[in-house]
Amino acid sequence: MKPETVTVELSDRSYPIRIGCGIPGDPLFLCPHVKNKRCLLVTDSNVFPLFAGKITEAVLNAGAAGIASYTFPAGEESKHIGTILEICREAARAGLDRKSVILALGGGVTGDMAGFSAAVYMRGIDFIQIPTTLLAMVDSSVGGKTGVDLPEGKNLVGAFHQPKAVLIDTDFLKTLPHRQYLCGIAEIIKTAAILDADFFARLEANTERIRSMEPVFTAEMVKRCCELKASVVAQDEREGSLRAILNYGHTYGHAIESASGFTMLHGEAVAIGMRMAADLAVHLGVMQREDADRQAALIRAVGLPDRADYHPETVFAALFKDKKALDGTLRFIFTPETGKAEIRKVESADAKSVLEQNGNA
Repeated sequence: MKPETVTVELSDRSYPIRIGCGIPGDPLFLCPHVKNKRCLLVTDSNVFPLFAGKITEAVLNAGAAGIASYTFPAGEESKHIGTILEICREAARAGLDRKSVILALGGGVTGDMAGFSAAVYMRGIDFIQIPTTLLAMVDSSVGGKTGVDLPEGKNLVGAFHQPKAVLIDTDFLKTLPHRQYLCGIAEIIKTAAILDADFFARLEANTERIRSMEPVFTAEMVKRCCELKASVVAQDEREGSLRAILNYGHTYGHAIESASGFTMLHGEAVAIGMRMAADLAVHLGVMQREDADRQAALIRAVGLPDRADYHPETVFAALFKDKKALDGTLRFIFTPETGKAEIRKVESADAKSVLEQNGNA
């Protein structure tokens, strides 16, 4: 695939998303962002031995003044404020100043923490996203949401801090476990369901190509998702209104993920959350049953789960820790028809009813 560029239009803070294969680090792309600057590469223990060497070499070839690295234990359990402090301390030890750059090499956990560290170190320095998972490529690397978890809930501490650039090399996916790949597919289905009916139909027609992780079709999906998300972020950078639709499936999904002690992967929880949100929409008369069944069928066809074992009371309590809950009122994103989304307040009794119908109480 010839490299292509999608731009997130944010006036003087606009930034490019470079998408291609076989371009690990792309010195020419990185040069304007790292030349003569001190850099810190943040990655996890799984990604470091696979790609850190190539990216370090590329950053130096792009003219960086130097590059240090910080590696944390892979997994959601590392996504806490203590890791942020360690990243910032490593930045200080490496001599990073206000002109320096942090590079996030990895999945969503890495990007969230590297971005948050960049947002708070010296009151804000530049950072670059280099996602290595499909989930991060199509979702978390674009849009500037950064943060960490608390024991009380997911992503409750963070900041909006846009990257200077996003470099997506789909060759990174060659080492990605199939289960993690499917987590990215969940976010792709979500994006199509809320924003692009034609894209959703294309996914339905290509489930075998999706299941086989076909590189060409994967790159097409990544590009389309980046285009759609870039458009939403450009219109509503800080989730004042429109951008909240990108959380389709996440209200139930985050609660189920949290209640599982994060043993369930994020994309799996989102897939289940979408199916349950569709059930709730049907229950409320917002969505036709055949449209809800269509989403569930696609989720199953690509190999994602659409059900989980959980205790309804535990998940119900977790719903109110969601950032979309305001003054104790639940808000859900619904898709009244494929390719369109809306946000609605929901009575707690209705939300709980769907949990009780699907749980293992």
